[in-house]
Amino acid sequence: MSNSSSVPNSLLSLPNSASSSEREPFLRFHLEPDTTALLPLPQLAEVFNIHISQIVPIAHMPSWIRGVYNWRGEILWIADLGHLVGLTPSYQQRRSTLMYTTVVLHSLSNPATSTTVKPQLLGVIVNRLEDIEWCDLEQIYSPPSSTVHQDLLPFLRGYWGKSDDEMLAVFDGEAIMAAMPKHNV
Repeated sequence: MSNSSSVPNSLLSLPNSASSSEREPFLRFHLEPDTTALLPLPQLAEVFNIHISQIVPIAHMPSWIRGVYNWRGEILWIADLGHLVGLTPSYQQRRSTLMYTTVVLHSLSNPATSTTVKPQLLGVIVNRLEDIEWCDLEQIYSPPSSTVHQDLLPFLRGYWGKSDDEMLAVFDGEAIMAAMPKHNV
């Protein structure tokens, strides 16, 4: 059984400041123990843990697709985000548990506006979650293509400098979802 936790409403409320319209909440997480990144909170539906045995592998798919999972009676594709962007696959990382931390992305470009249209969803495995960061959108800079791993570049919205010594990759959930093969189960 999965341990499910939706993003609390208190984390979604805007801070009381005049510049709040320029700030956006991001989920801070690790792809590898030493690789930290951000995903826009509005693109996330839920975060939960999945036991490895609950993911059903699907043949003839890219190696970064772990399989499918029964999420609330729906088929949810599960992808290894680190593996997708050219980092160490989750199954090769040293783990003390058989549980995967999974973030459910939902498409903002195809919102469910009626009962006949379902939003696109994708579960992505991450190494671990950390916190919510409020980022000034004007301080998210385009990634320098010459210094970024080429597998990572298509999925980046940019980089955010939290401090002089900490730069965080900011992912684009829509770009991650667009990488999924167009297969129906």
